[in-house]
Amino acid sequence: MKTKFMFSKNIIYKKFNLKNSGKIKKRDFSKLINEDNQIFSTMKKSYKNKYNIKLIKKKISNKDIRLFGVGGSILGSKAAYNFLQHKIKKKILFIDNFTEKTFFPKKKYFNLIISKSGNTLETIANSASYLNKQDENLILTENNQNYLRRLAKILKSEIVDHNNFIGGRYSVLSEVGMLPAEMMGLNPKRFKRFNNIVKNKYFINSLIDSVNSILFFVKKKKNNSVIINYDERAEDLFKWYQQLVSESLGKKGKGILPVISNMPKDNHSVMQLYLDGYKNNFFTFFSTKSFVNLKPKKSYLLKDFKHLKSFDLNQIRLIQKRATENVFYKKKIPFRSFEVGNRNEESLGEIFIFFILETIILGRALNVNPYDQPSVELIKKETKKNFSILKT
Repeated sequence: MKTKFMFSKNIIYKKFNLKNSGKIKKRDFSKLINEDNQIFSTMKKSYKNKYNIKLIKKKISNKDIRLFGVGGSILGSKAAYNFLQHKIKKKILFIDNFTEKTFFPKKKYFNLIISKSGNTLETIANSASYLNKQDENLILTENNQNYLRRLAKILKSEIVDHNNFIGGRYSVLSEVGMLPAEMMGLNPKRFKRFNNIVKNKYFINSLIDSVNSILFFVKKKKNNSVIINYDERAEDLFKWYQQLVSESLGKKGKGILPVISNMPKDNHSVMQLYLDGYKNNFFTFFSTKSFVNLKPKKSYLLKDFKHLKSFDLNQIRLIQKRATENVFYKKKIPFRSFEVGNRNEESLGEIFIFFILETIILGRALNVNPYDQPSVELIKKETKKNFSILKT
């Protein structure tokens, strides 16, 4: 069976079942983490956030919160909100897409508007559609004369500076992700696991093995990274991962396509393809221990399925996950697996850091810049041009 160990007290990891030394070594990892990099700084407890949470908490005490953003400005916060929902009492509404069905029953909200550039079309359009005079607003953006900064002066709203050296998809452990986390009542220090995990040989070995395996798959034209997700509340986590990997690595005719497959329902749709279809996929299994102990009722089980009475739905899901892994193993389909035992800030912080480091290392190994997104800018320019055409 596959090698299985804890790369932290929170997570059991099974690595890809490959025997390849790979081009990435421990010295490459050590060189990377010793760089002067603001992204790595946000992963440490010593990072100083540019906001006063005590003042902000006073303002949100009796209000629901609306968070306006798109992409990296909001995905990390949504991931935290849903993954750690059992710890959160504050209600937050996320507005990150165009919709005409959003219904806000209250008259007064605290609005947090986030955009690194301060000129993001979707965020500007959405906030302009939903803001009201009685609302209180806080804007998080770069320190320059962008649109949102000018709007803040008109609204007389407070401004929090976005770290200029961090792109949106890497900003989850900076003010962008940690301010909403604190507004939810979560502890930002607990997310900051960098100093702990970079000293953990199991974490480092897992990361290096993962990068080398993915590089092997890419070389073999296996470019689809399919997430076999057994945790409903982790779907937004993998939407964050989807952006991180796609936007960071999809350049120069290269890249990896992350696909989110939610289980167990996808067993009855795409699993047949995964098992017996084309072979250009590699897989990541993911599950989290649930706090819900709902059990099938004995009185509603016929003889054929009486054995289910001894298990709750979380246990049934985990048994099915491990059975599916066994089938993948027997069919020699490449996969790795994460099992999260404690649903808390620490485990989520470790997952964020693992995928961020993995993506940066992959980008460098593939000879692409993991920090830019040049082609996305083409759509922004073309959209702006089309507005001018329609106006005339």
